[in-house]
Amino acid sequence: MIKGFKDYLAEANAQVETCSVQDALRLHGRDGWVFVDVRDAGELEKEGKIPNAVHASRGLLEFRVDPTSPMHDPALAPGAQKRFVFYCGTGGRSVLAAQRATEMGLGEVISMAGGFNAWKAADGPIEHGS
Repeated sequence: MIKGFKDYLAEANAQVETCSVQDALRLHGRDGWVFVDVRDAGELEKEGKIPNAVHASRGLLEFRVDPTSPMHDPALAPGAQKRFVFYCGTGGRSVLAAQRATEMGLGEVISMAGGFNAWKAADGPIEHGS
């Protein structure tokens, strides 16, 4: 049987915890919570990002998470007090990325429902140019 994107999204949604944008707004800035933006660089440049979010585009995620990769980002290393909120534009890429990061041992990983679009609609803070 051939799988399509809907199949992969259904699998990921069954395995990954999802939080609402309201929950994400409460978590933002709290100690131990790392927001991870998996959108492409062009999206960040055009729209900005959640302040202090780590950028790991979906296409490079595995390389950014794996500590043996020369592209590894230490901010994406599991730690006893680190928990991660993944987000993208609308929530699809982030749930897939969160599933993969969990498989790679990142630890507590959740996906923000509605993504950056929901964050903007909820008047969440946005930073540009970094």
